[in-house]
Amino acid sequence: MTSGVLVGVDGCKAGWIAVRRDRGASPSISVFASFAELLDALPTDAIVAVDMPIGLPDFSQRGGRGPEALVRSLLGQRQSSVFSIPSRAALYADISDFTTVEACYEAHRRASDVAKTTSDPPRGVSIQAFGIFAKIREIDALLIARPELRTRVYESHPEVAFCRLNSEKAMTLPKKVKGAVNPAGMEERKALLCRHGYVRAFLDQKPPTGAAADDFLDAAVMMLIAGRLACGEARPFPDPPLADRFGIPVAIWA
Repeated sequence: MTSGVLVGVDGCKAGWIAVRRDRGASPSISVFASFAELLDALPTDAIVAVDMPIGLPDFSQRGGRGPEALVRSLLGQRQSSVFSIPSRAALYADISDFTTVEACYEAHRRASDVAKTTSDPPRGVSIQAFGIFAKIREIDALLIARPELRTRVYESHPEVAFCRLNSEKAMTLPKKVKGAVNPAGMEERKALLCRHGYVRAFLDQKPPTGAAADDFLDAAVMMLIAGRLACGEARPFPDPPLADRFGIPVAIWA
């Protein structure tokens, strides 16, 4: 018998926030400094759904990778939440730990320059997408070094997940407005999560230090997708998944 452990993960300021449910138990929430540390805390057969791009293109087409272009059409007004992922070369253009804001912006410019030379039409990198490059590389390195993880760690996307769980209807309200949490949008998502088995008191708790309230809800919905993956209900976009040059699957599952 497998462990039946399901884990939903989102990136956060402190690293990674994980909502975990063991078979027959209530869900729990934890924050880990690194994705490797998170994996080390799990059984080797745990199913993980993470809100982070997995599988990187050598050349970026209009709209990003295949998955981004496919799921945007499902999301209506929420489609701007789906970033286009640039080439692997752009993601690895500068892997420094930035000590100043100026150094960060300079690295963003370098990544954008590389992205433009490896995309058609030429396209730079948004500062929002650049902000998660280090986390994308973190998972990428693990999946290159440990191919066995590719059948356990899956890419998903919160707004796609909410849409799929909401009878294929996108959420009507944003989670954030001008960078601040939108209470009405959070309430809409909490209500949906409760319809899929969460207890309201769990969702209403303050997230751990280093994680924001929206990170928590995103990890919570990722855990439901891990459940769909475990029982064969999740669908990949595209179907079948693509693969990058390392053989890493490229698909958003929900």
